[in-house]
Amino acid sequence: MTSQAFFLQPPRIAVWLVNQFTPPEESESILGDLLEEFSQLASTSGVAVARGWYWRQTVKTIVHLAGSGFRVAPWSTTFGIVAGLLLLRFVSGLPDKVLSALTDRYLAYWSTHFKAYMFWATDGMLIGHLIGSMLVGCMVALAAKGREMVAATTLGLIHGAMIGAALVWVAGHGPMDVRWMLWSCADPLAIVVGGAVIRWRRSAGASLPSHT
Repeated sequence: MTSQAFFLQPPRIAVWLVNQFTPPEESESILGDLLEEFSQLASTSGVAVARGWYWRQTVKTIVHLAGSGFRVAPWSTTFGIVAGLLLLRFVSGLPDKVLSALTDRYLAYWSTHFKAYMFWATDGMLIGHLIGSMLVGCMVALAAKGREMVAATTLGLIHGAMIGAALVWVAGHGPMDVRWMLWSCADPLAIVVGGAVIRWRRSAGASLPSHT
């Protein structure tokens, strides 16, 4: 019976995704309804069919919750996303400015440690861009309380579309650095991760018992 109960559980990743986009006050009811229908379908049509159904419902539920998030607070959510795009533009230039300042200040050091300089100029710059994107995702999620993942995911999708358009333009005008292209495509994911971190922290804080 224990083994059967384990296999009748819905996909954990799907449950986690739904929970990320669901308002805290609605999480228990939405996940409970999905679990009830999943269990009934698994008992009549099999676990594989029920898992496929659950994934389809996960996508539909997330789209519905994202739309509801915008309808509940359209102006504040839109403002947060626009502010995030402007912040991304500012943050994206910081690694270059830091590298330029360090190069000017420690030119003698870099001349004798060329490998360290090249690491910062290549891998360090790319890592800096990812960290900056994740911080922007965190800040946008902080501003969108209860709609953290809606705001962060929307910003990530918009940023990803902009990167895709830029890559298409670059590919049509000359050779392209594949490594830099792959790292650039990771920026939208870093934004979503930042939103997920804030969502997780708020959910963890809300679940802690209050001390009176």
